[in-house]
Amino acid sequence: MTSDKPVRLLILDRDGVINQDSAEFVKSAEEWLPLPGSIDAIARLSKAGYTVAVATNQSGLARGLFDTAALEAMHAKLRALVADEGGRVGEIAVCPHGPDDGCECRKPRPGLLLQLAERYNVDLKDVAFVGDAPRDLEAALAAGAEPVLVRTGKGLKAERTLTEALTDIAVFDDLAAAADALIERV
Repeated sequence: MTSDKPVRLLILDRDGVINQDSAEFVKSAEEWLPLPGSIDAIARLSKAGYTVAVATNQSGLARGLFDTAALEAMHAKLRALVADEGGRVGEIAVCPHGPDDGCECRKPRPGLLLQLAERYNVDLKDVAFVGDAPRDLEAALAAGAEPVLVRTGKGLKAERTLTEALTDIAVFDDLAAAADALIERV
């Protein structure tokens, strides 16, 4: 039996939003460390009716720094931690390409967000995309989604360099604060 209730989709960037980012790349489940409050925030969003999906550039795959099994182990850890808090993580869309590969899925291009919109059959105009880097915000604009910035990860630096097209976006200290505001919308 399928529900006729529309999906309330929320898309999150991964590194710097959900977990600690690293200039050396996050290469294993052991190195994948959630940011304070992020797991609880995802669980709360899920319990409030959001389908929480993830859109993440993972050029470490193309660079040979880790393999698909390591990436799947990181995502299994994320899913297990959120499930332990009573929530659920939906689809995780990954761009495995390097910065010079010219793909359509690597943010700031909108491909990952468009994949998720198709997967969930939603119009992105009503979907927030929470990120910490200019490329996340640019991908949101390019896809027609609502860009939301968090100050974790690269977010503080990104906030200081927002382009004119992004000066009116919502900015939060972290995913927990963004979740509070998004849950109020439900």
